[in-house]
Amino acid sequence: MTENDPDGAPRRATLRDVAQAAGVSPSTTSRALSGEGYVAAAVRDRVLGAAEALGYVPHAMARSLRTRDSRTIGVLVSDLRNAFYADLAAGIAARARRAGYTMMLVDDQGSTEVESEAARAFVATRVAGVIVTPLSGEVSAYLTRQRVPVVEAERTLAEAAGDAVLIDNAGVARRMTDHLVNLGHRRIALFVDDGAWTTGGERAAGYRASLEESGIPADPGLVIATGWDAEAARKAAIDILARRERPTAIVATSIPLAEGVWRATNDLGLRIPEDISIVSLDDSEWMSMVTPGITAVAQDAVALGEAALDRLLARVRHPGAAAETIVLAAQMRPRGSTAAPRVV
Repeated sequence: MTENDPDGAPRRATLRDVAQAAGVSPSTTSRALSGEGYVAAAVRDRVLGAAEALGYVPHAMARSLRTRDSRTIGVLVSDLRNAFYADLAAGIAARARRAGYTMMLVDDQGSTEVESEAARAFVATRVAGVIVTPLSGEVSAYLTRQRVPVVEAERTLAEAAGDAVLIDNAGVARRMTDHLVNLGHRRIALFVDDGAWTTGGERAAGYRASLEESGIPADPGLVIATGWDAEAARKAAIDILARRERPTAIVATSIPLAEGVWRATNDLGLRIPEDISIVSLDDSEWMSMVTPGITAVAQDAVALGEAALDRLLARVRHPGAAAETIVLAAQMRPRGSTAAPRVV
């Protein structure tokens, strides 16, 4: 039985406690628990039994420092309240578990300060590599300087070419804008989280390309940068939809922005799609549960996470290989939220 700490709380069992309980040396105990090196079967069984009885958990970081073989990966995502990032993390976690790795997950909540702190923590804990949905180009640059393999997922901000797993953001935005143009819409608003990121920037570029190809003049007043928050998007949508010359259609570049726009239409008593058509460049379960459903682009965030983990482990195995960018396809899911604009 282990002793208590000075404050009375039970002390976590150590390798030395296990050795004492099993009646063997700490070095023998270490070999028995790690499976590295010879230990007689009877002794190994005794050590494992003592470890089980004491509730001993090996110190993974100490083992990593000793063997230089970490089995932990760091994952840094932007906002776990957004189903896309939650699914991305789930895909990474499942793939990592099958590969024998554990995941250290951090939600930076859109803060570059938290992002930097997490990157430093990953370096300090000697993770095998990091998957990040970056807020700045510095996070990947810092990890690379520390010789930590890194893969940027969903967007890339690194100045130097590095590994990335992305979605065809410009392509999906163009396809969805084309869809609205083909229905007859000419005043199409774009709700974007942050055009400085590759995600927002590429989606805005796809939107503009569709308008230009269709001969529709771009109106800067119809491009609304709201940040990530659904409530901010709702307020912005109420403002633009209450105008005398409001848009007849809205392209929302993320799930929270689509939610904010949808709530605004309800607040104003507008009908979808009779009064306003809505499309989303990310899909979520709720979009198929409302009436009418929201036409969206289905981007498999779980598959994105799996691909990012595969790319990271390939980099861990072959650190000197050329950087690779993987672009995943997306699928349009037509529902009932789009129609020809109403003739007034």
